[in-house]
Amino acid sequence: MSAPLKIAYSPCPNDTFVFDAWAHGRIPGAPALDVTFADIDITNGMAERGEFDVLKVSYAVLPWVLDEYALLPCGGALGRGCGPLVLTREADGPADAAELAGKTVAVPSERSTAYLLFRLWAAAEVPGGVGEVAVLPFHEIMPAVRDGKVDAGLVIHEARFTYGNYGLRKLADMGEHWEGTTGLPIPLGAIIAKRSLGAERLRELAETARTSVRMAWDDPAASRPYVLAHAQEMDQAVADQHIGLYVNEFTAGLGEEGYAAVRGLLTRAAAEGLVPPLGPDALAFV
Repeated sequence: MSAPLKIAYSPCPNDTFVFDAWAHGRIPGAPALDVTFADIDITNGMAERGEFDVLKVSYAVLPWVLDEYALLPCGGALGRGCGPLVLTREADGPADAAELAGKTVAVPSERSTAYLLFRLWAAAEVPGGVGEVAVLPFHEIMPAVRDGKVDAGLVIHEARFTYGNYGLRKLADMGEHWEGTTGLPIPLGAIIAKRSLGAERLRELAETARTSVRMAWDDPAASRPYVLAHAQEMDQAVADQHIGLYVNEFTAGLGEEGYAAVRGLLTRAAAEGLVPPLGPDALAFV
């Protein structure tokens, strides 16, 4: 029997929902997994160092890792109405992007899709640009904004449902800006696998990921213990909202629109000097 594949993904509900059937051996003939949980900034670094066979990473990190890893066409996170938010403390008057000029903004990673979307938004909307960018684990960002340690925070995932609990307000929605200017879904998290596994193995992994997604949809209750065990005390209703937002048709297959969104993001980011340019076939699957 071959050794289990070393895989790393986040403890967030969308990832545990997607990988539950696969991780627990409920897919006949699927390769066994050796799972490591890590936040997205950590998995991005793992990918850059080539440390795991399969990883969930930000689409933003692809330009640095596609020589060694292939993008799988399923299992990841794209969507509409699910973009990162810029949050500030409650204040009188309407929210205005100009408030961020020269201010300190906490972000979950500088190699994240959220960060690319934020920089593209800020270049268009914040006169003179923002000031310092501070990288914090995503669960520390809202408390840092609330406590005045930073002027604003860029948040992802379930924070869009809970920021009001911290006395914060939404200054801007990066997803609304992206969708409004491109008409495309938001590319958030990608599943990548080492090219050295070989084309046949990569196709097997993609089909297994797709099967795991479909099994989760067919029997959502089966994944609930795994989801809630790793959801960092998240309320079940919030976990369900999280899954409903981030696990969708693009998780089962990127399709033409999904690939267009990924190419669009990375092409725009490269034009702004935020990422290296992609080669013409960099996103092609085997």
